[in-house]
Amino acid sequence: MDNRNAPKTLRLDHRFSVAPMMEWTDRHCRAFHRALTNRALLYTEMVTTKAIIHGKRERLLGFSPMEHPLVLQVGGSDPEEMLTSAMIAKQWGYDGINLNCGCPSDRVQSGTFGACLMRNPQLIAELMAPLVSVFGQEATVKCRIGVDDQDEHEALFGLVEACQKVGVTTFVVHARKAWLKGLSPKENRDIPPLNRPLVRALKQAYPQLSIILNGGIENLESAVEQMSGLDGVMLGRAAYHYPALLGLVDRLFFDPQAPIIDGFTAIERYRPYMAAQLEVGEPLSAMTRHMLGLMHGLAGARSFRRIMTVDSVKKGADLRVLDEACDAVRQGLALKASFV
Repeated sequence: MDNRNAPKTLRLDHRFSVAPMMEWTDRHCRAFHRALTNRALLYTEMVTTKAIIHGKRERLLGFSPMEHPLVLQVGGSDPEEMLTSAMIAKQWGYDGINLNCGCPSDRVQSGTFGACLMRNPQLIAELMAPLVSVFGQEATVKCRIGVDDQDEHEALFGLVEACQKVGVTTFVVHARKAWLKGLSPKENRDIPPLNRPLVRALKQAYPQLSIILNGGIENLESAVEQMSGLDGVMLGRAAYHYPALLGLVDRLFFDPQAPIIDGFTAIERYRPYMAAQLEVGEPLSAMTRHMLGLMHGLAGARSFRRIMTVDSVKKGADLRVLDEACDAVRQGLALKASFV
C-alpha cells in the first residue's frame, strides 16, 4: 500500500524540524510527534537505496497520512539507485527527500555512504541531481562540516558549491565534524567541537540558500536563539527525550496564535492512532516506548514512566495501561497542588 493520494504540502517549511534518528523516528514515533505539533517537519529514519529498491516497502516506507509534512531520508552512493529510490518515494507520497551525508556509523562506512560522502562533494552532487529531478526544491542534503582531518571551511563550502549547481537549495548542517576512525557514533554526537559560526558564515556567503542548523541544541530557548541569521533549526535527542517541548513549537516558530499542546492533549490526539494499530496486531510497547519522557518534570512522571515501561510489554496490554499512567500523573499533580 502506498500513500500517493495523501494530502501534500506545497512548500516545506524548515523553520523547525525533528531530526532523523535511527531506531527512534519510526512511524509510531512520528505519529506521536505529530500529535504534539502540526507544523514541525518530520523525518524518517535513514533508509538505504538498496532497501528501498529490494526490501519490504510497506515496512520500510509505509506511514500514516497524519504524519505530513514528512521527508524520507535516504542513504547510498549510486546515482542510478538514487533516481529509482526517489521515484519510489514520490509514489509513496513523501513530501521531500533528504540525502544523509552525516552519519558516521560503521554501517555507513562499510557501504561508503553517510559521512563518508563528505570526502567527495562531486559525488554528492551526482547523487543529488536525480533527487532534484524528482522532488525539485524538496530534495535536500543533511551533512557535517567535515570529516577527520578535512579543513572544515573547504569541506562544507565545497559540498554546498557543488550541490547548488545541480539545483539543491536547502542544506541541513550538523555543526561539528565526524571522526570516522577512533570515535563511536555516540561520541561523534558530543566530542568534536561545534562550529556554529561556520554555518552562519555559510549563510552569509549563500544568502539565496536555506541553511538549517543541527547539532547540540538542547532546548527550545536555545533553538529560538540559534535561529538568528539562519533559516531553521533541527532538534534530535532533545525532541525525543523530552517530547513535550514539541507542544510549544507551533506557537514559537510558526504562528503566535497556535495552541500549546500539553501532554494530556497530545495523548488524546494520539489515542485513535494507537487504537487502530492495536487492532492490526501492533504491540502497545512499540508505541509507548516513544512516550516515556512526555511527562518529564511533572509530579507523577516517574510513575508514568514505570507503568508505561513495565505494563506495556505484558501480554494483552491495551490502552488501559495508558489511562493508568495518565491517572498517576493527575494524582501526582493533585497531591502537589494540595500542598501549595
